[in-house]
Amino acid sequence: MGFLPLGQQTEYVSEYDAGLLYPIARVDKWTEMGIESERLPFYGEDVWNAYELSWLNTKGKPIVALAEFRLPYDSPNIIESKSFKLYLNSLNQMRYESPQAVQMLLEKDLSAAAGADVTVIIRDVDSMASLVVLTPDYCIDELDIEVSDYHPNPYLLAVDTSIGLVEERLVSHLLKSNCPVTNQPDWGSVFIDYKGPKIQHESLLKYVISFREHTDFHEQCVERIFIDIMRQCQPESLTVYARYVRRGGLDINPYRSTVPLVLGNDRLTRQ
Repeated sequence: MGFLPLGQQTEYVSEYDAGLLYPIARVDKWTEMGIESERLPFYGEDVWNAYELSWLNTKGKPIVALAEFRLPYDSPNIIESKSFKLYLNSLNQMRYESPQAVQMLLEKDLSAAAGADVTVIIRDVDSMASLVVLTPDYCIDELDIEVSDYHPNPYLLAVDTSIGLVEERLVSHLLKSNCPVTNQPDWGSVFIDYKGPKIQHESLLKYVISFREHTDFHEQCVERIFIDIMRQCQPESLTVYARYVRRGGLDINPYRSTVPLVLGNDRLTRQ
């Protein structure tokens, strides 16, 4: 299905082509992180938002819309983001009877690429105007720390053994990683919601910053953060949720949790 278009001169097609989608197997990265695909230690979803969805109605008039896509955490494949954009652009000059027809087509093609059922919601351009979350969570970014690690280092994580179990939600807007192929920066905010031994906030901030020169896809970064916190801090429950800044008209927002749950899609100010 498709070829990897990264690092190559791109020709934007004007005819629908599902073959543009490029799936990437999850299992290789799971194996690298010591995760057994038969016994995944988390639940979750990859929530995508498309801000440049367009097609023609049956009279040839352009329709513009927003779309939300949800890929299950255990789908065999993720979908490479540039191929995703090229695929969506291939709808631009195609005629469809209704948004529902476009939705059904997107669900069919994306599910085939992911290897699991993908849900799609199409919205008009005004519907997300109010979806900006001003979180009351504790932001750890103002902590005065000295940083020297810019590649993921789980041993930076530490707990305070003098304090009993706590339950808290922390956020940092200093998450940055890089595309594995183009090396373009991916900017994000990460939410850590856990119950267990108290994680030292300074250690968590150093750990988040340590992704700054790391190359991985968004989904893989979130899974690595989840695994490292579980192994180093041993919380009773944990949810890691990253909201990434859009690139190419798409943003990707993966979350992984010790419990099955469905999170909303409120976006952050810089999204």
